[in-house]
Amino acid sequence: MYPGDILEFPRNKYFSHFAVYYGERDGVPYVAHLTCKDSDSKHILYGRALRSAVRLDPLDKIGKKYKVNNMLDGAFPSRDFYTVVKQLIDDMLSQEVTFDILFHNSEHQATQFRYGVKRSQQIETIYEHIMPAWKKLFKRNKL
Repeated sequence: MYPGDILEFPRNKYFSHFAVYYGERDGVPYVAHLTCKDSDSKHILYGRALRSAVRLDPLDKIGKKYKVNNMLDGAFPSRDFYTVVKQLIDDMLSQEVTFDILFHNSEHQATQFRYGVKRSQQIETIYEHIMPAWKKLFKRNKL
């Protein structure tokens, strides 16, 4: 595991949480991830939580089961952690963002940091297999 790697934390049969490995602080491994800011926003309404943010948390706080999943390495070049990604993460720590299960989830945020593109393969898979009627609207951002 290297700084800038995307880590996948399986949550259930269909979804995982994603984070970017940030490195160690005082010997403790840390990850940057998109999460709800406070307990009020944990009640996601229609797949959205308005009070969300990128946070740095100890790796073990996010989960014990995880794997490195740099899923887009074959399609996009990864950005250098020390000259690009670390600064982007540090800048995002003070900003409030909206979590949206379809358009801005933890996988979108992790791929945005690593590659500079927002992608969520788990959401794309859902659209391809479960909701084909919504696919055209999703691509046009009309959903």
